[in-house]
Amino acid sequence: MTRKVFLVALLIFPQYLTSVQSSAFNESQLNKISDELLISGWKPLSDKNIKDKKASDKTIKALKKFKNISSLKPYFKKARGYAVFPNVGKGGIGIGGARGSGEVFEKGNVIGKTTLTQVSIGFQLGGQAFSQIIFFKDKKSLERFTEGNFEFGASASAALISEGANASADYSDGVAVLTYSKGGLMYEASIGGQKFSYEEY
Repeated sequence: MTRKVFLVALLIFPQYLTSVQSSAFNESQLNKISDELLISGWKPLSDKNIKDKKASDKTIKALKKFKNISSLKPYFKKARGYAVFPNVGKGGIGIGGARGSGEVFEKGNVIGKTTLTQVSIGFQLGGQAFSQIIFFKDKKSLERFTEGNFEFGASASAALISEGANASADYSDGVAVLTYSKGGLMYEASIGGQKFSYEEY
């Protein structure tokens, strides 16, 4: 089908070139050519594939868990976007590290993928696995993240979500962070030093 459409377009286009070669192209002629090509079945590249992009199963599962927490509904309703990390592994003795992959959403649509890395020094012992969500209050804060060099300061912290308890986090510079423990124990809950890379879909 694609080959036939391409051949039809090749046949139509030269005919129009011949008919207008004696005069300069004007806007109406160009529009007429464009309309004929669209009727023949040829269409320019569009962003349909981007809009149809779906998040991974892991991300969707984690996102549903966050959305089922009633106290987070206002965040989802008002935020410009959010980054969801289904699983962040963290561990260390003295020097700790964390890493996890996630996806970024804007107005409910997934727009790219992101990676979290963190190295921290201080009193810490043990290991932990958790899910993390970052809410972006407005377009400006989301764009700072999608520039690909986003980082939390040393004093940054996240609100911890526990079973049966309301969770809330204040926005700081347009960003609010919440984490949900998936098991394990860690004597250091700071997100300070987390760095994020970003790649658009």
